[in-house]
Amino acid sequence: MPTHPLDRERLQRALDLAATSFGLTEPNPRVGCVIGTADGRVFGEGATQQAGGAHAEVQALRAAQAAGHDVRGATAWVTLEPCAHHGRTPPCCDALVGAGIGRVVAALQDPFPAVAGTGLQRLRDAGITVELAGTDLPDLADLADAAHELNIGFFSRVQRGRPWVRLKAAASLDGRTALPNGVSQWITGEAARRDGHAWRRRAGAVLTGIGTVLADNPRLDVRLVPTARQPLRVVVDSQLRLPPDAALLAPPGGVLVVGASDPGTRAPVLQAAATVQLLPGSDGRVDLGALLSDLAARGVNELHVEAGAVLNGALLAGGWVDELLLYVAPTLLGSGRGIAALGPFEQMAQTLRFAFLDCTPVGGDLRLRLRRASDVSMSIRFTEAPPRESGGDAK
Repeated sequence: MPTHPLDRERLQRALDLAATSFGLTEPNPRVGCVIGTADGRVFGEGATQQAGGAHAEVQALRAAQAAGHDVRGATAWVTLEPCAHHGRTPPCCDALVGAGIGRVVAALQDPFPAVAGTGLQRLRDAGITVELAGTDLPDLADLADAAHELNIGFFSRVQRGRPWVRLKAAASLDGRTALPNGVSQWITGEAARRDGHAWRRRAGAVLTGIGTVLADNPRLDVRLVPTARQPLRVVVDSQLRLPPDAALLAPPGGVLVVGASDPGTRAPVLQAAATVQLLPGSDGRVDLGALLSDLAARGVNELHVEAGAVLNGALLAGGWVDELLLYVAPTLLGSGRGIAALGPFEQMAQTLRFAFLDCTPVGGDLRLRLRRASDVSMSIRFTEAPPRESGGDAK
């Protein structure tokens, strides 16, 4: 099917709108919508709001109505299939049908079982022309990939039953994250730290270990970039040693402390300031797989990890890390603390292989993004059977 000359421009604009929803829509996907005509007029635009708020299609329809436009016969370019079920909001496909939209161009089909093609089919049943980027419009396959990247955590949670795990670290050229005495402020510059907060903002939760809390007393909130909401702060703390005056227990935002056992009466003390969950593994430590499943059930799409070498090593060795976000400073620290406690390996085949996604200068430092070598494609299509519970918007 041929691509209309405006399809690329309008769908790209919808993607740009969706990107404005970072730090806002969790657990819902980030979606953008543009409504206009084939002759170049734009009637309305919108992006999904906070959970329970208007979705992108409704926002765009409201904007068109407020401007006095008649959208009958118009085209809606949207980055994800319009929803087809009642959650906290009515189905978006019904809103488009009711408005008289004549054509819908969607970047991707929604993986959530309650939608998963149903929204597109209901539009077709109403006589609306529906075209899917990459499938009906192969020239727009790259925009379908971009839409998947934008919501890679939502796809991971719905299709794999766990969040997309992004491990962040700041290191020297020789791979050190701190001096031998633990001093690490600051290896990288202000621009890199601000950029790191932007990645925190897009995550539903920030994870660290009790060792990092006891050594650095971090806040783990988003404060260097504007945000509409704070991510959930999660501490892996097998023996519930978290001090009641820890900085991350201060508002705003919630805190989840995950332990393996409760020695004495620690859980009731911590429950005054945090949610406590016991997820013991067979080795007496926290079961990291169970933790990721628990976070998915809480609606976390992307998990941002800022931890020490022990927890980083456990996540990497367990195969739980999907992406590395490394800020490399142009300095050498010599002996010091490493990014992850791994190995020792005896053969190269045992090592963990990653592939570069991008290398971007940030201030005087370099930001590296890497994924497992087997997942190097910018468009990762998950193949595990989707769980039947927990989607977005009481999706």
